[in-house]
Amino acid sequence: MNPDKNLFSEDFLKSLGFPTLEVHNTFSHYDFTKPGRRVLLLGPMGSGKTEYSARVWRDAAIALSKGEKVRKLTSTGDVDRRKVFFIRSYIDGERFEDYPEDALAFRSGYIRCGDNIARIRNSFDFEKVVQDNPTVGTYIIDEASFFDERLAYVVRNLSVERGIMFIFPTLVLNFRRDIFNSTARLMLDMATDVIPLTAYCEHNDCLNDAFYTYRYYTVDGCECPALYFDPLIVVGGDREKTGSEAPNYGSRCDKHHFLPGKEYTYFILKPLAENATKGEVAPLRKELEKLNENIGASLLCENMKRSYAGNEHEEIYLNALRPSLIAEKALMYLFNEQNLVSEDLMVRLTEELGLNRAYMTKTLADNKRHVDFEQKLLF
Repeated sequence: MNPDKNLFSEDFLKSLGFPTLEVHNTFSHYDFTKPGRRVLLLGPMGSGKTEYSARVWRDAAIALSKGEKVRKLTSTGDVDRRKVFFIRSYIDGERFEDYPEDALAFRSGYIRCGDNIARIRNSFDFEKVVQDNPTVGTYIIDEASFFDERLAYVVRNLSVERGIMFIFPTLVLNFRRDIFNSTARLMLDMATDVIPLTAYCEHNDCLNDAFYTYRYYTVDGCECPALYFDPLIVVGGDREKTGSEAPNYGSRCDKHHFLPGKEYTYFILKPLAENATKGEVAPLRKELEKLNENIGASLLCENMKRSYAGNEHEEIYLNALRPSLIAEKALMYLFNEQNLVSEDLMVRLTEELGLNRAYMTKTLADNKRHVDFEQKLLF
């Protein structure tokens, strides 16, 4: 916050005859004069991160219409920060399938970016975009946490050496309310500016500020919160979905962000896997079998009934047991995120318990772990 700007706003309003009142920060046009800024736009889904980016794009178009004196203020060498380029990830492609290929899309619409938009897979692709656009001075990198950690260092070096400005509309917290990944942690470390955005809590009975992204499944018309060990990345579009494979997302406040199964994950599931690494596979196999075939007899069900008994939201917490594929998710979590189950053991348990290999193959690939079940089973 710039206190001088706030004082100017107060004086200006008094000069117009306004009575004494609470004056908030001026909502200013974007400043393209400062070289090397690395700006994080933080907020849950629906908080307006991409819409903010569209506003930057529109401000840049106005700034570009100005004369030579302005160009000198916004330039470092050949780089002009009024020239904006929008970057998004290939992994997030389904979100934009109903929009033109060059659209910077947000919930209330989109703007067309022409040639100044690209999808990339990694930081090396990004370096190629920068090389091909030597005069672009501002890059908006959507959902930067989806990319490799190297991106943070590429960004830092370009901002310091060439004065390029970066804006990152991104989720730093995942649906578990943890730091999304190591890329997100590095982005926090190297940011020069942070702009927090909030949304309304999307719970029907609430208008509080929402800071968190909530993941849930819709099964038989019921809201079923994702369990703590749900896959970290699930690729999908923005449409509302039903069933156990594709989740929905919303913005929620602390009170209405339901995250069942965390105690079970650390108190029961991980210890079972740790014992499996010592050769005691049977207890883990038994729990996975119950999660797959008779979840009411599982340790997960027992733990959740005890943990949420008497809670005002007990029913919705227990709805988390309604979706299928819970055994698959538990096994992938132990393999992919915790490295407690080997690939060979995961494939063997998947085959023995008749788990959904197609779902697991796709989900693991989305989380950058490629497992060929068919090939593994041949040996």
